[in-house]
This record gives sequence, structure tokens and C-alpha cells, in this order.
Amino acid sequence: MDIKELIRDIPDFPQPGIMFRDITTLLSHGEGLRHTIDTLTQKCQMAGLVPDYVVGMESRGFLFGVPLAYHLEAGFVPVRKPGKLPGAVHQIEYDLEYGTDSLEIHQDALQNHHRVLIVDDLIATGGTAKATADLLEKIGCEILGFAFIIELVGLGGREKLPDVPIISLVDY
Repeated sequence: MDIKELIRDIPDFPQPGIMFRDITTLLSHGEGLRHTIDTLTQKCQMAGLVPDYVVGMESRGFLFGVPLAYHLEAGFVPVRKPGKLPGAVHQIEYDLEYGTDSLEIHQDALQNHHRVLIVDDLIATGGTAKATADLLEKIGCEILGFAFIIELVGLGGREKLPDVPIISLVDY
């Protein structure tokens, strides 16, 4: 099955000149969604990635991270935008093209010896994935790898990430 055929292209969203890769069509296709999760699981297993936890970034990283964690027999930990988690948090601020943003994780979610796999739907410039890795390394976690459904290869996000396995299923 070609996952790319299930991803809809939406031109000029969210602004003119941008080609948005919409995964809602993939999510709504039962067989395609199963194939995507199964393929991601197999690629992680083939790469020898055996995490204690899968960490997914808000919000689409949750959609793929939870079933992947289930199949890898790992826990799942969300990384969220500020103000979304009710307990005490670790926070990291990172640069955007114009300004900054922040990510948070519960302070009691992970410890310094945990092995983690970071998951999101897409890697573009790599800013959010790198910030997540930086946050987890600050806690003392071992970053085993990254898993993405889509990689926008021309934007160089992969080069910003630590030297660990990086899995992507579809390249644009």
C-alpha cells in the first residue's frame, strides 16, 4: 500500500505558497491507518529501537505515538504546548522563524535513565523535534530515535537532530 496516496495535498494553506500535507485522509482510511502503524512498528523494530517510552508531540504526534507505543510494549508520554498539563512541568523554549515557542512535559513523567523514541506526524525544519529532544536530554533521558510519517526533505530538519536512527515513511 502506498501511504503517500492517502495523504491529501492542500495548496496555499496556511498561507500562499505552502503545500500542506493533510493526514486526515490517511487517518480516516482504516486499512491505510493500520498499514501505517504496522509499517512504523516494523521499521522501529528492524532498527532495534526498544524504548521504555514513546514521546509524542502535540497534537498529531499523539495520534501515531499511542498505537506505536502499544505495539512496542512501551508507555506513552505527551509533550504539550504551555498551559495544557495540570501538574508541575519541565519546559523548554525554542526559536521559530519569527519568535519563540515552548514545550512542556510533566516532571514526573520520565526519569534520567529512561530510553525514549520521539514520534510526530511530520518533520519539516526540525525545530519542534529538536526542542523535544533537548527537553528530554535535559531530564537525562536517552534518545533512541525519531519516527515520522512524513519528512519534508528539502527543509533540512533531519540535520538538526541528534545522531540516532530517524525513520520516515513518506518523503516529499
